Amino acid sequence: MKLLQILIDGFAISSLYGLGAIGFTLIFGVSGVLNLSHGSIMVTAAIAAWVIAGDLGLGPYGGAAGGVAMAVALSLLTYMLVVRPIQTSSRIAREEKEIFVLTGTLLWGIMIQEAIAYLFTSNPKTVRPLIPGVIEILGVRTPMQEILTAVISWVVIGLLWLLVNRTKAGKVLLAASINPRGLTLLGFELPQIYFWVWALYGLLAGIAGLLLGAFLGVSSDNVGQLTASAFSIVVLGGLGSVTGSLIGAYVVGYLETITAYSGGPSIRTIPVLLLLVLVVYIRPQGLLGRR
Repeated sequence: MKLLQILIDGFAISSLYGLGAIGFTLIFGVSGVLNLSHGSIMVTAAIAAWVIAGDLGLGPYGGAAGGVAMAVALSLLTYMLVVRPIQTSSRIAREEKEIFVLTGTLLWGIMIQEAIAYLFTSNPKTVRPLIPGVIEILGVRTPMQEILTAVISWVVIGLLWLLVNRTKAGKVLLAASINPRGLTLLGFELPQIYFWVWALYGLLAGIAGLLLGAFLGVSSDNVGQLTASAFSIVVLGGLGSVTGSLIGAYVVGYLETITAYSGGPSIRTIPVLLLLVLVVYIRPQGLLGRR
C-alpha cells in the first residue's frame, strides 16, 4: 500500500517538477539565461491565487487565472528590469554579463521573497483546489487535486511540444536557440522574441506554482528550494535539453518522495543534492546535454 502511495505521489510531484523545469530550460535554451528568481515567480503565482480566491472572493478559478497572470507579469518585469538592462549595457564587458545576469536574477528573487514574507508572513499558504474531494486508487485514497496536478502538467507540456514543433512561432524559438545571429539576418528582432519567450516562461512557471500551492502549499521559505530543485533537474538532464529535463524531473521527484516517506520531509532534498554532485563529477553535461 505504501509503495503504491509513493508511486502516485511521486508521479504527481515529478510531473509538476517537469513543468517547472521545462520553463527554466526554455529560458536558458533561447536566451541563455539561468533565471535564479524562478522559485520566487512560482511562489508569487500561488500566493496571488490564494489572495484572489480567498480575500477577494473570486473563487478557485478566479484565483488560478489571477495567479498565472501575476506570474507572467512578474516574469516580464524580470526580463525588462533585470535581464535586458544588463545584456544591453555598454559598461559591462561581454564576457562578464552572464555572471551579472545570474547575480541580478538571484537578488531580484530574494527581493520578491522578502516582499512576500513581509506582506503575507512566511507561514505556508494552501491554494483552494480546483477540484475538491478524494478518489480511491487500489485502496489508496488520493486527493482529486493531486490527479489533476499530473494531468494539467502533462497537458501543458504536450501543448508546449505542439507549439515548438508544429507552429511557425515554435520554429522561430528553435532557431533563436540554435543560431540567433542568423535569425536576425532574416529580419527577426531578438528582443521581441525574448520578450515573448519570457511571457511563455511566466505562463509555465505560473501554472506550476499554482498547482504546487494547491498540492502541497507554499510559503516564502520555499523559494530557494524550488529554484534549487529546478536547477538540479536541468543540470541532471542536461542544460538546454527538454527531454533531459523531463527525465531529470522524474528522477528528482521520485527520489524526494522516497526520501520523504522513509526519512522525513526535512531531508528530502539531501539525496538529490548528493546525486547532483555525483553527476557533475562523472558527466558534467548531464544525461542528454551537449555541453
